[in-house]
Amino acid sequence: MLSSYLQGFAIGFSLILAIGAQNAFVLKQGLKQQHIFWICLLCALSDATLIALGVFGFAALMQQFPMMITIARYAGALFLMVYGAQHIKQALQANQSIQLDAHSEQSLWKILGICLALTWLNPHVYLDTVVLLGSISAQFAQMKVYFALGAISASFLFFFALGYGARLLLPVFKNPKAWQILDVMIAVVMWSIALSLVFTL
Repeated sequence: MLSSYLQGFAIGFSLILAIGAQNAFVLKQGLKQQHIFWICLLCALSDATLIALGVFGFAALMQQFPMMITIARYAGALFLMVYGAQHIKQALQANQSIQLDAHSEQSLWKILGICLALTWLNPHVYLDTVVLLGSISAQFAQMKVYFALGAISASFLFFFALGYGARLLLPVFKNPKAWQILDVMIAVVMWSIALSLVFTL
C-alpha cells in the first residue's frame, strides 16, 4: 500500500515538475499574489480529475477515439500562441506589468478561466496524467487506488508550493526588468509548447 502510494507520488511529481504553460501561469500569479489559493486549488483538482480518469480507465477510451487528442492539440496550440503574444505585449509595457495594486488585479473568474484553458486545452496534460499515469497504474492491480492518491498528493503539494513559494522571489521582481524577462520567458514557453503540439505531437 505505502509502496504504491510513494511510487505514485514520485512519478506524479516528476511529470509535473517540468516548466509548462500551467506552471508558468501559477508562478506569475504567485509573484503577483493574486487569487493564489483558488488557482492552486483549481490546478490540483484538475490534475486529480485527470489522474483518476487515467487510472480508472479513461486512457483506453482516449486510445479508441484519438480525435479527442487532435482537437485539443490544435485548440491548445492556438490558445497558447495568443496567450504568449499577450505576454510579449506586457513585456513591452513594463510599467503596467509591475503594478500589483488593486486597480491592476484581474477578476477571479477571468483568472480561473485562463487557468482552466491552460490546463484542459493542453494535450500534454492528457498524455502525461491520463495516458502515461493510466498505463503505469495498470501494474499496481488492486493497489492502483493508492498509486492514484500518491500522484494526486504530488499535484497538490507542487501547485501550492509553487504558488505560495513564488513570493520568495518578490525582492528580485521589484526590478521592472525582471518582470519583462519573466514575460518573455513565459511567452517562449507558451510558443514552444504550441509549436511542439503542431509539428511533433
